[in-house]
Amino acid sequence: MSRAISDDDICDRLLVSVGRGDRAALGELFTREAGRMIAIARRIVRRRDLAEEVVQESFVAAWRAAPRFDPARGRARAWLTTIVRNRSLNLLRDGGRIDLATEDEMSEHRNRDDASSTAYERLDDQDALKQCLERLEPQRRRSVLLSYVVGYSHGEIAAELNVPVGTVKAWIRRSVVALQDCLS
Repeated sequence: MSRAISDDDICDRLLVSVGRGDRAALGELFTREAGRMIAIARRIVRRRDLAEEVVQESFVAAWRAAPRFDPARGRARAWLTTIVRNRSLNLLRDGGRIDLATEDEMSEHRNRDDASSTAYERLDDQDALKQCLERLEPQRRRSVLLSYVVGYSHGEIAAELNVPVGTVKAWIRRSVVALQDCLS
C-alpha cells in the first residue's frame, strides 16, 4: 500500500529542484503556495498590495537561498512561511511604505470611537440590552461596542484598548455568549 504524497512532500521536492536552478519548479511552487503566503503576510501588514509585494520579494529570496535548503532540517512550507513572516515584520518595522493617517482621518476615527459610547448611552435604562451590557466588565463592554457598533476589527480594538488581539477575541466571544444568555 503506497502512501499519498502530501503537500509538504511536494513543496519539499519543488524547493530542492529550485535549489538546483529549476525555474519551472519555482513557478509551480509559487502557484501552489502564493495564496497561502499572501494570507499570512496580509494578517501582518494589513494591506493586500503590501502583502503581495512581500510575497514576491520572499520568492525572490527563496530562489537565491534555495541551494541552502535542507529538507532534513525542516519543511519547505515552514521555511517559506518564515521568510514571508520576517519580511512582513521588517516592512512594518521599517515603516517606509506605511501610510500615515491624515488629521481628517484621525478626526473620523475619534468620531467613530465616540459613536460606541453614544449608542450605549442612548439606550433606555429599561432596555434589556442596556441592562445586559451593564453586567459586562467595562473593557469587555467597550470591545463589544467597538466591534458591533463602530465596526472595528479585532486588531483595531486591541490597539484602542492596549491589549493583545487574542484577549479582544476572547472578550468579544465570551461577552456575546453572556449577552445571549442574559437576553434569552
